[in-house]
Amino acid sequence: MLPSAVTNFCSGAGRLLLDAVLPPLCLGCGEIVAVPGALCAGCWPGFSFIAPPQCARCGEPFAEDLGADALCAGCLARPPGFRRARAALAYDTHSRRLVLPFKHGDRTDMARSCGIWMARAGAELLADADLIAPVPLHWRRLLARRYNQALLLARAVARVAPPGAAVRLVPDLLRRRRWTDSQAGLRARERHRNVRHAFDLHPRWAGEVVGRSVVLVDDVLTTGATVEACARVLQRGGARHVDVLTLARVVRPAL
Repeated sequence: MLPSAVTNFCSGAGRLLLDAVLPPLCLGCGEIVAVPGALCAGCWPGFSFIAPPQCARCGEPFAEDLGADALCAGCLARPPGFRRARAALAYDTHSRRLVLPFKHGDRTDMARSCGIWMARAGAELLADADLIAPVPLHWRRLLARRYNQALLLARAVARVAPPGAAVRLVPDLLRRRRWTDSQAGLRARERHRNVRHAFDLHPRWAGEVVGRSVVLVDDVLTTGATVEACARVLQRGGARHVDVLTLARVVRPAL
């Protein structure tokens, strides 16, 4: 038997043994599924994956196709501080069952599948990106949580970036220089005030940002206050473009 065949056989046997002892579970409900990181047939239809038509700027999904360059009412009234934003999922009752355990419940095993969904949703952003960076946590929150969920997502996205993309992961491109209260429960204006001057550019990467296109990665896009604060820091540092890629985003109800 050829060495490669032996390796494939051992890998397959190991996978079967592992599945027998620890079968892969659905990310949504915990039911047994065929492969790790999948959604079961019952959960899949409940997840709202975002795809065109959508706002060319913030990625808000449209009910009908208004054209490739169409902007939503929010972006027309107040253009965001980043070039484009894309998200894999609408943040709702179903996706919260995935996002919250990943963010607060040590379900770091979800990052790989979430990264694949995000890379698909943000393919156009990654195609012309130079750097990919997570929204940072303050050291106190990182110590309490033990991991930065945005970094796990950024790492997973970088691993499956589209062919031809030359994006490089920089885990510490940004720093959270001061403690901020949780954004949960705050109104949009309060969120923006809460994260004002909360971030800075790591000195070691100051020269790398100039003229580069950066993709910021976070778990959920709500009002955009956090990623806009990060984008302003990168733009002041000389970034050519700043785009945003998240696992989920809050979708405004249709009027």
